[in-house]
Amino acid sequence: MQYQFTFTSLARNSGLMGSSFEARPIPFSQWANGDFIAVELMQPGSEAARIELFNGRMMDPLKGERLIGALGVRHATLEITGSWKAINPGERFQLMTAAGLLGKVTSKSTFSPIPIQVEYLGHVIRHGAKCTMARSVRPIPQKTFTKPIILMVGTSMSAGKTTTARIVTRELKSMGLKVIGAKVTGAGRYRDILAVKDAGAAAVFDFVDAGLPSTVCPKEEFLPALEHMLSLMAAEEPDVAVVEIGASPMEPYNGDVAIDYIRENICCTMLCASDPYAVYGVMKSFGLKPDLVSGPATNTIAAVELVEKLCRMRALNLLNPGTRPALRKLLRDRLCI
Repeated sequence: MQYQFTFTSLARNSGLMGSSFEARPIPFSQWANGDFIAVELMQPGSEAARIELFNGRMMDPLKGERLIGALGVRHATLEITGSWKAINPGERFQLMTAAGLLGKVTSKSTFSPIPIQVEYLGHVIRHGAKCTMARSVRPIPQKTFTKPIILMVGTSMSAGKTTTARIVTRELKSMGLKVIGAKVTGAGRYRDILAVKDAGAAAVFDFVDAGLPSTVCPKEEFLPALEHMLSLMAAEEPDVAVVEIGASPMEPYNGDVAIDYIRENICCTMLCASDPYAVYGVMKSFGLKPDLVSGPATNTIAAVELVEKLCRMRALNLLNPGTRPALRKLLRDRLCI
């Protein structure tokens, strides 16, 4: 029954809350990416390790808590890598993100929190079949997205993309535009797109809405999910979309695939960088020419000067309210308003 379990944010579209289902072990040969599984929390991890609920709220872990999450893959440069495929039958594994991405951690940054350790209870079974993220997606009419996109790209995770997206969303909203937000690649976390919604977006979407626990998957699996996200976005009939590419386009999250697919809609690209040299690296490696550089690489005058000298790109510290007029002008110029 539903009351026995805590639902993580990867299960927010599952339809399982308030319905009857069972948790039943199945052979490992039948496990697959995006399967909903039930686990019991065995070790809470370090103090910073928390659980993101289906509504986006955070919860402290308690030993013995029973969770519903999803099998998946993570390949984070600054925190954790891991995969459900690395799990050995019968062994404990980990919560690889607070959102409920479950698998065996294969490497971890020394600066990353110790992940929460869990034990497999069984797959979520309803009406005799296992429940999966892909099967939870409601079919919708396919629509072509034709509106302008303000694109957020990062040199890595934690490069300031979501913060920049929030600031840009507020500015666009203040211009009287209907704004929507989307995070089309990355590993599932609800907080990123909720932050954009809190900033004024009329609606927000991510790959979880398209049935993926993360976008570390084959291109052939990612593209239909991207098309579904774009159809959801088109149905909102916005004036403009603020779209975030999770991680960086050089990491195996299909960021490069997403950029190529939506390239004709992109009217402004903002590169959020951890440092000035990372800006140069992404520009040279990926052939990306942003309209603006932001993020930690612009935290000081010295950093801004180095970005502009090294990369010949405009850089603004958007955390400084004094830069908002320049941001507003850039957005108006790129949107032709």
